[in-house]
Amino acid sequence: MKKLLSMTAAAAAIALCAPLSAPQAQTKWDMPMAYPATNFHTINAQKFADAVKAGTGGKLAITIHANASLFKANEIKRAVQTGQAQIGEVLMVNLQNEDAVFGADGVPFLATDFKAAKKLADAAKPTVEKKLAAWGTTLLYAVPWPPQGIYANKELNSLKDMEGLKWRAYSPATARLGELVKAQPVTIQAAELSQALATGKVNSFVSSGSTGVDTKVWESLKYFYDTQAWLPKNMVIVNKAAFDKLDKKDQGVVIAEAKKAEAAGWAESEKLTKGYLDTLAKNGMKVQPPNAKFKAELAGIGKTMTDEWTKSAGADGQAIVTAFKK
Repeated sequence: MKKLLSMTAAAAAIALCAPLSAPQAQTKWDMPMAYPATNFHTINAQKFADAVKAGTGGKLAITIHANASLFKANEIKRAVQTGQAQIGEVLMVNLQNEDAVFGADGVPFLATDFKAAKKLADAAKPTVEKKLAAWGTTLLYAVPWPPQGIYANKELNSLKDMEGLKWRAYSPATARLGELVKAQPVTIQAAELSQALATGKVNSFVSSGSTGVDTKVWESLKYFYDTQAWLPKNMVIVNKAAFDKLDKKDQGVVIAEAKKAEAAGWAESEKLTKGYLDTLAKNGMKVQPPNAKFKAELAGIGKTMTDEWTKSAGADGQAIVTAFKK
């Protein structure tokens, strides 16, 4: 009896020393992004990351690396593709040189408001997903920038006034636009734009009101023409191998939160559009639509670029445009 009690006590002691349950290993993902921590895309991504962590009970932790601090904008897609980063945000039109299909929402005057941009995004999504899958990546969500306008250091009344401007390009489409208006395209990523403006490396560019506010563009330029040329999207992609390593429950959490982040991002972009332009105006910029002549000339440029893009994107591009115009 004493021996039995001794064995029981020993077993109890061992049980007390052992952990109640084995701790679950935490999976950590790095998420490089090209824009400042204060940008609405980055804020939206941080909310997504926080929701994923909460939804997985802390099993999946996503660390945001804002303002190109981990990888430059043009390096993020490859970093995710090769597994150097598990997840990342990419400006879709930056991939146009790899596959023309990704230039769909950078075609001037094809989709010029949020409703049209959503229709174009839906038309392109199946093809985009197929292309990304071939690279070993998966689309989680995509969010548009506000409509694009033209920033300049002088008044623009026609295309003639754009000749010779030092034009910041951030994508193949914006570089081509610079060429067609006879400006001098210079490739500058978002994280480098403030310095490029301050040093006079560029004195004009096309982008959203959000970019102007992020860079305090009024310190260098005084004119913004609200051309509403297009609404490019940032897409968040994940390395498929990294995603497949998650259990089914956690995969479901990521997909569900991505869907919420996309809806929230679209709503926030539209909500903030007017506020960004108001901020530009309050800081001394002249914010206005292009005059009738300038608008017509820009529309002509848009027609040229639409034809060029449709040809380069081939059957996939034609199918996207056809579906969009239905």
